[in-house]
Amino acid sequence: MHDLIYLDNAATTIHKPAQVVSAVAEALCSAGNSGRGVHGASLDASRIVFETRALAAELFGAPDPSCIAFTKNSTEALNIALQGLLQPGDHVITTAAEHNSVLRPLYLLEKQGVELTILPCDEKGNFDVQGFEREIRRNTRLLVCTHGSNLTGNLTDIQAVGEIAEKKGVLLVVDASQTAGVFPLHVQEMHIDVLCFTGHKGLLGPQGTGGLVVRPGLAIRPLMSGGSGVQTYLKEHPREMPTALEAGTLNIHGLAGLRAALSWLKEQGLDSLRERELEMMWEFYRRVSDISGVRVYGDFSKNERCPIVTLNIRDYDSSRVADVLAEEYGIAVRPGAHCAPLMHQALGTVEQGAVRFSFSHGNTLEEIKKAAEAVREIAE
Repeated sequence: MHDLIYLDNAATTIHKPAQVVSAVAEALCSAGNSGRGVHGASLDASRIVFETRALAAELFGAPDPSCIAFTKNSTEALNIALQGLLQPGDHVITTAAEHNSVLRPLYLLEKQGVELTILPCDEKGNFDVQGFEREIRRNTRLLVCTHGSNLTGNLTDIQAVGEIAEKKGVLLVVDASQTAGVFPLHVQEMHIDVLCFTGHKGLLGPQGTGGLVVRPGLAIRPLMSGGSGVQTYLKEHPREMPTALEAGTLNIHGLAGLRAALSWLKEQGLDSLRERELEMMWEFYRRVSDISGVRVYGDFSKNERCPIVTLNIRDYDSSRVADVLAEEYGIAVRPGAHCAPLMHQALGTVEQGAVRFSFSHGNTLEEIKKAAEAVREIAE
């Protein structure tokens, strides 16, 4: 029996700071329902929510905590943003690098009369950022793209996309699922109108947490309506942020963990943690990229990228490779299509899928060596 070598951090991080675990446990025993009373347990919950908003606003460069609306993950956040901003007759531009959490809502909206343009990716998974400007039309409402590919690890120059959006007077929605908590993100400086994030990856929080950072003054139609704890006698859901996008009871216990995670990240500093993750990623890449029969996907010409290495070994099915890694070596990775169908078309891996190794600052050099050696042995 092997000790688990966890290299599936792009799916979810499992090695959380101890403070996150204890914060969730404490909240489970003490937190009531935020905004639903003036007793101590309800006020404790309200403090958890507000302090988590404030930490998220600081991390993402939002002007005010009310810009942060919480969701259960980035998929929900992206659905709220896209379905709440687009309507029939609008035009939207996205890329082939996107996750299904962007693509599927857009395909649904396309059936409802929204016009959709998808920028292609090359064989390394890159797309031309200037393509956004070339494809803008009179009725273009917004641009939406990932900040970092969950499949290749390639980063998008969000600053450049934001400048195009601002110049052309269109909105920019960013999927920061892979980069929130890893790379600096400042929504005002980058001209981002809506930033969508999840709590359980680079932010090191619990699953079931995430949210949107919404530019002040931008009204998004709510995906859901219901209880809010305020303005009970209105027939429609309150329009003020963040209540407008938070119908029902929030995941207070999860947010307590996210608050602890955000505090820990602030203390540690993103730069030092990212440097460690990239050190692990580059060490693994150097050890596997020259193995006969191994093909690595993505663009490794720049040092700054998500800490992801995705590969295939000969013509072996990616799921079978992942099974062998788990069963014989105790290594956890992600095989298959990774919810990124258009990127697999660009890479030519639709049938085979691909094996993704994704790294955390909690990984060790010894784990990296063992994982690379496992790849070598399977290839041989």
